[in-house]
Amino acid sequence: MKENESGKPTLASRWQRIYDRCLNLWNYYSSGVWEDRRDNLKVNIIKTANLTVRTFMSTDLQSKACAMTYRTLLAVVPALALLFAIGRGFGLQSLLQKQVYSYFPSQSKALDMAFSFVDSCLAQASEGVFVGVGIVFLLWTIISLLSNVEDTFNQIWGVANGRSMFRKVTDYLAICIILPVLMTCSGGLQIFMSTTIQKLLPFDAITPIVSWMLDCVSYIFGWLFFVGAYMLIPNTKVRFKNALIAGMIAGTAFQILQWLFVSGQLYVSKYNAIYGSFSFLPLMLLWMQLSWLITLAGALICSSAQNIFMFSFEKQIAAISSNYRRKVTLAILTVILQRFKNAQKAINISTISESCMIPPRLAKIIVAYLLDCNLIDRVAPPNTQELDEDLPLQPAKSLEYYTLGNVLSVLASHGETGFIPDFNDSFKEIIKLCDNITDTVKASNQNVLLSDIPITLPID
Repeated sequence: MKENESGKPTLASRWQRIYDRCLNLWNYYSSGVWEDRRDNLKVNIIKTANLTVRTFMSTDLQSKACAMTYRTLLAVVPALALLFAIGRGFGLQSLLQKQVYSYFPSQSKALDMAFSFVDSCLAQASEGVFVGVGIVFLLWTIISLLSNVEDTFNQIWGVANGRSMFRKVTDYLAICIILPVLMTCSGGLQIFMSTTIQKLLPFDAITPIVSWMLDCVSYIFGWLFFVGAYMLIPNTKVRFKNALIAGMIAGTAFQILQWLFVSGQLYVSKYNAIYGSFSFLPLMLLWMQLSWLITLAGALICSSAQNIFMFSFEKQIAAISSNYRRKVTLAILTVILQRFKNAQKAINISTISESCMIPPRLAKIIVAYLLDCNLIDRVAPPNTQELDEDLPLQPAKSLEYYTLGNVLSVLASHGETGFIPDFNDSFKEIIKLCDNITDTVKASNQNVLLSDIPITLPID
């Protein structure tokens, strides 16, 4: 560090120190944090934010939000019909209508038309020529929308398989009952309680406190709505802690969007003289797209918070050497074999990663490779209709088969070979030397059983 005559650092040296500090922080936040094995709140928040931003930029959630906006527009009347049908059951239909009018104060004519569509839809569902046909059509429209939402959530979570048709019908019906009830309570409770409290407590001094409490209740029900969506819709196990954090963030952002949208409606009313009721459509589309973007971003935060350990040592895993990969592969296979030999409970990927202190992503890659080599199998419980990626694992053959020589031979020969034209004729000597090495390794380790090799797990 350069110093002036008085011994104090110069201005250039100070700027250089600030620059180096900022560069070190950037390197840590952008990539170095994945090599940090500390499990504390600060490191986990940085990892979650890092993974969320990276995935947001790579998955193009903006386009997904646009697609969901189009699909929602097709199902908006059936969805409102279902919401108002539940609200009518709770006696909150008029309160919900008042709240919707308060959301769009300058679009009363367009809302009158929308409510007439909803009333017609409910009338057809309850008084149709064929009993139940209207209700079936109404539910099918909602189920198809939820199916598209599930596909989008599964893409965010990296889940390959969706629900079966039976589970779609049962799970979606539960979602159609639970989530609208929470949304109805969130929308109608504030109006209902404020009207009741004003009758019971006519004192103006209590009004700000009561209004603040009602706003908190509305926020809580909004949070619960998103928590329920993040836990019920993806076809995977979502921890409540992660869903709660993401639900609070998404619910708060949605309430802020609602406030901005309601405030903006007051300034849009002067454009009605030009556009008439048509001005409602682009504003509604904008609101839908931003709402879906908030919802998908919350799902991304939930997925990132739950899967941050899947990306530990990501750079090292991408550049892992073949020798080290082979060692880790043999270690995982040996753990599975010895647990089977000792009649212990079958182990899954999560437990392997935790007990062997292997990064979860590397453990998942190696287990998938062992499955492709037909060296291990998943243990599916009875009456299991869908295959879970994190099912317990067991040997695919008898323990006598798993000699070190046989396993190394299987691992070395797995995959496509012999597809390069004239390769064998051009490189006969090289191929012969490589085959001799493989045969020698197999023969010299033919009597070494993996199930007999002593191991000591870091966490047992």
